[in-house]
Amino acid sequence: MTAAPRLLVDQISCRIGGREILREVSLEVAAGEVLCLLGPSGCGKSTTLRVIAGIERQSAGRVEIDGRRVSDAGLHLPPERRGVGLIFQDFALFPHLSVADNVAFGLTGPRAETRTRVDALLERVHLAGYGDKAPHMLSGGEQQRVALARALAPRPRVMLMDEPFSGLDNRLRDGIRDETLQLLKEEGTAVLLVTHEPDEAMRMADQIALMRDGRIVQQGAPYNIYNAPADRAAAAFFSDINVLRGTVRGALTDTAFGQFLAPGHSDGTEVEIIFRPQHVKIDFDRGGKGPNPTPQDGTPARGVVERARFMGHESLVEFRMDFNGEVLKATVPAVFLPRPGTALWLTVRRDRCFVYPRRTA
Repeated sequence: MTAAPRLLVDQISCRIGGREILREVSLEVAAGEVLCLLGPSGCGKSTTLRVIAGIERQSAGRVEIDGRRVSDAGLHLPPERRGVGLIFQDFALFPHLSVADNVAFGLTGPRAETRTRVDALLERVHLAGYGDKAPHMLSGGEQQRVALARALAPRPRVMLMDEPFSGLDNRLRDGIRDETLQLLKEEGTAVLLVTHEPDEAMRMADQIALMRDGRIVQQGAPYNIYNAPADRAAAAFFSDINVLRGTVRGALTDTAFGQFLAPGHSDGTEVEIIFRPQHVKIDFDRGGKGPNPTPQDGTPARGVVERARFMGHESLVEFRMDFNGEVLKATVPAVFLPRPGTALWLTVRRDRCFVYPRRTA
């Protein structure tokens, strides 16, 4: 018999001020699993967290924690009875309380047990000896770790995190994220993390739920979400994309790089062939005149360099294609800065291309 998920969100809808914010959102998170709710600002991510926490009421659907229903259209348990922890971007530490008192806030029971729990958590977040300090005496990374310890103190079954690392500088962010993730997994906590940063979701998540306009448009492991996006917008959310446009004839579409298969699209359908800049190859050896290209790489096409920029670990080169005047981007490892006006031949990894119906708006 399959165990119930630690957190179950089933067909949640929510209206605020007469406007529908969430539409039939469903999620499952197991104990010790991290699910990232990823999407642009305003898509409903934070509202989803607020409904799960009990801060907002849904208009339809249900929320269960360890098989126990905590809300539906008629039931609404308050936040303190749901067994969830909350961590937000601003940490929300109490400035008039010491670090130890912040962590202990909300704990009940004998004072000695509370002190033991606080000391153990401060040691686990590498802040042993900081208990008597005031929050303003700590760095941003240290304050974030105090907020984590405070959220973990009551041993919540579910941790809800709303952009918790966005206030940290890049130097600290990766280390703090990794330490936080390790601690949450050790505690066996189910984690729902809201973020608008694809890199953060890819780094932290066991599962990603991609959200748009109040709906979940795709959910799966990071590898699958990245390599099999549901549509053009899903592909573009994770990286720059190139777009070739064409019309289907006999299940094929003509492009600058030869014909592409367009299975499932009827004749006359206008389609877009999407691929990422890292899957464009500059064909130095053939120059369009050598041996026949491999089926994987397709037919070479000629483009003229418009701009080249060094990005640190790679170079970004933009080409104006001879075939139809479209501009394509290619990323090349290391330093490669051809002069504008240089003509080069390009190929595209066919197995890294996605075909979707052409957008009308």
